[in-house]
Amino acid sequence: MERGPLTLYRDLVSQGKLRHDVYQENVASELDSLLGRLERYEMEMEDYHTKLSMWDSTRENERRRLLLEEAEDKQHDGVWIDEKRGFLDKLISRKRRANIEPGVGRWVSYLNRERKLDNLVGQKPVAPVAPKGLYLYGNVGSGKTMLMDMFYGATEGVIKHRRRFHFHEAMLEIHDHMHDVWKRRDDGKSMESSAFSWISGLPFDAKIKEWLIGEEKYKQDKHQKHILLAVADKFLVDRQANKCGASILCFDEIQTIDVFAIVALSGILSRLLSTGTVLVATSNKAPEDLNQDGMQREIFLELLSKLDETCNKILVGTETDYRRLIPTDGSTQIHYYWPTNPDTRSMFEAMWHDITNQTGGNITAVTIPVMFGRSIEIPQSCSGVARFDFEYLCGRPVGAADYIAIARNYHTIFISDLPAMSMKIRDKARRFITLIDEMYNHHCRLICLATLPIDNLFQGTEEGPLFDLESFQFETEAEGSKLRRDVSAEGNVGAGPSTRGLVSMLSGQEEMFAFQRAISRLVEMQTPLYLERVQHVHSSALQQQQ
Repeated sequence: MERGPLTLYRDLVSQGKLRHDVYQENVASELDSLLGRLERYEMEMEDYHTKLSMWDSTRENERRRLLLEEAEDKQHDGVWIDEKRGFLDKLISRKRRANIEPGVGRWVSYLNRERKLDNLVGQKPVAPVAPKGLYLYGNVGSGKTMLMDMFYGATEGVIKHRRRFHFHEAMLEIHDHMHDVWKRRDDGKSMESSAFSWISGLPFDAKIKEWLIGEEKYKQDKHQKHILLAVADKFLVDRQANKCGASILCFDEIQTIDVFAIVALSGILSRLLSTGTVLVATSNKAPEDLNQDGMQREIFLELLSKLDETCNKILVGTETDYRRLIPTDGSTQIHYYWPTNPDTRSMFEAMWHDITNQTGGNITAVTIPVMFGRSIEIPQSCSGVARFDFEYLCGRPVGAADYIAIARNYHTIFISDLPAMSMKIRDKARRFITLIDEMYNHHCRLICLATLPIDNLFQGTEEGPLFDLESFQFETEAEGSKLRRDVSAEGNVGAGPSTRGLVSMLSGQEEMFAFQRAISRLVEMQTPLYLERVQHVHSSALQQQQ
């Protein structure tokens, strides 16, 4: 707690790195208070997860024991004559079983087994009451992400189960988990599936084993019927420790840009919040203003109700874009060169050679993996440093998944030949904004050679103003009605909404937020405060220091 968010904030103000703001200090104080409450809650959650694991294991063992008892009865009934029952009674009993619809009979059997398990094992352990989280909203540059990241950093070593997501990254992970659930469901249809391997060695007839597999499949289908609940249960799994749950979920830039985002966020966040996860979120909008187009209203209202129940809403009410007020000094190195002419190009090239020489100077082309079985080629790569031109990154059908992969692998990224963004190249501009989001989110150093200064980059040209920049930007480029995301290693292609269909859902306010956020972030990415943290935050920079 000595280095909690409030202490960190006040230190930066006293050092002259930030300008004091009463709204920001209030948020830092609230985050400090939440951090203090979380220390005890973390211990309670550890105890809860231990009990839950034991309960799950005991219940599964008992469930299999009940299944085996039923299987033995069926095997006995089919082979030996019960002396206590007459031939007619046995025949009637078999006819009754034959007349029951298979689905209904299996459903009744499943319910009866679940009731027996409730009596044998007892009710599921109840999660401890979670402290209320925080939902921070306000204008671009008001300090929401900075404060949330101060809090998340302060939880290291205090909170074992924690995750931080940006909107794009969260949507991609949700898609990835959904794909896994569907794939396992398809794999589970096989009689030889490893999920049923425990049945193969049992001393039963083939028909009895088929019945056991059918019961197992029915149980799986019941548990996976609501796919978002299944995804939510995996969303915060600590894959290395094989533990469920995160006491803290930090979620940057909650948005509801389309129907999928509303449905997915509502189902998954509601599930997580109901099972003890504490949410700290940021957004440009208050929760009630997230869905101004009224999409999936009933589902959205359920999400609002859950947020009201579990989070305190705090307006970071300043109208000032504090990124523009972060102090700089005359010795600050330039990282954004403009206009594009021989002099600036020469300076851009000189910086590329200086930085690559510092990291070894061995420049090669490499290929790095992207989610969903894809990969992307990096034309020029050198020990955590990569170089591209604008057309390569934004003029092709790539998107958030590709940009996340690049941002995770490279702490310093050079981009040359940024054009003026206009209506004529709005798809490229949309991708560029997604790229900026991911570079900023992963705290990369960005070095650009551009046609115009930052403030003029998104003002449009004679072709007209820009719009729709956030349309479907959480995933890769839409190609007709098929999403590249769904072209997995197996070659499956799934249908998805076209960009045109999503355009109408976006308001002018959403577009303005997109422009303002990109400009604000590009400004901050030139400041000493941002740049000095690259070496202390980015994973690839930390690896080079080891």
